[in-house]
Amino acid sequence: MSDRDWSLKEENLTPEEDVPEFYEAPEELEELEELEEEDFEPGQRLLPWALFRDLPEELRNADLLSHKSIRQWINRNKMSLIPVCLLDLDLKILWTNLEYLKHLTFRRSPVNRSFPDLFKTEHGTDISILLRSHLENAETAHSWSGRLYPVADENSSTFLRAMIQPVLYADDEIPHAFSCHWDIITPEFKDMLQKTFFSLLEASKLKDNDTGNHIARVNSYCRLMSTRIKGMKDYPEVNDAFIEDIAYLAAMHDVGKIGTPDDILNKEGPLDEWEREIMNEHTKNGAYILSTYPNPMAREIALSHHERWDGTGYPYGIFGRMIPVAARIVAVADVYDALRARRSYKDPFGHEETVRIIEAGRGSHFDPSLVDLFLEIQTEFEEIFEQSRD
Repeated sequence: MSDRDWSLKEENLTPEEDVPEFYEAPEELEELEELEEEDFEPGQRLLPWALFRDLPEELRNADLLSHKSIRQWINRNKMSLIPVCLLDLDLKILWTNLEYLKHLTFRRSPVNRSFPDLFKTEHGTDISILLRSHLENAETAHSWSGRLYPVADENSSTFLRAMIQPVLYADDEIPHAFSCHWDIITPEFKDMLQKTFFSLLEASKLKDNDTGNHIARVNSYCRLMSTRIKGMKDYPEVNDAFIEDIAYLAAMHDVGKIGTPDDILNKEGPLDEWEREIMNEHTKNGAYILSTYPNPMAREIALSHHERWDGTGYPYGIFGRMIPVAARIVAVADVYDALRARRSYKDPFGHEETVRIIEAGRGSHFDPSLVDLFLEIQTEFEEIFEQSRD
């Protein structure tokens, strides 16, 4: 047995209960036939060892796999159409459903192999450190979600949108097993999804005559800022995938305006208080529309790009680093472009005046570090605006 005290007490299966049905890897059946009851410690169940290759690892996880809660979880997920696997606290794969094996090609069964050996995140990120920093942390609910790429397929642009979360806690409230579910996002699926949501974006533009090239410029500003903060310790989530995503998802920040009445959306002059409340609902509307988009960044931007660093924004008044990084970046880009552009209720501001307004919002409206960056690259903002002026 492992030297780890699993503390899995009263719910172990009794000898009378049936073991769950497991996938049997054909190439390992000969090893299974060689195992006898005496190969196991007293009190252990003879589980379907065809799933495993290494006997010490089999013995290490025997109690965990025969635990009643794990058995029930496996029975719920074995026929799922979503790929899923079971991980232990050492990030070893203990079990997979058939859908998992169907969608990914392995030279041998992935069971009992190290999860970080089979998958990677973006270049330069240590997946073991990344996962442990979340799964061993109560503040993250012992969970992690993000993109994964199969190590064996170096050149593919297909990625997995994965979520890892606990399925079994012990008496010490430390998770002892985790589930990993994912969606497989192929380039074709991603392209289809982008076209679908951009069609919706075009529909929203028909209602808002102020849009023009606004969304294209906001995309460019956000790509520029994200590229500059990549690698900075205050923004660990900003990597190549983040930059790629925000460069087109920023365009959807105001998609919720499709539900805003035209007379409010295009009113000349300031809005009344009740009109402002209706206008502010576009953030929640946008989050609802984008809730089915596979990348949560889309929803985060739509919902939170009007939140303020000091907590005086809307719709929920969250503050500081509670505001998603992507939304903080879009806030700077959106305000810069809105000030520079002509709107039904105002004349355009010049670049210098716009820069002064954003600088004045440092630490109140905007993330201070992002304002510092904006001041360094303000001329590039001006170039983007001039190159795609309405």
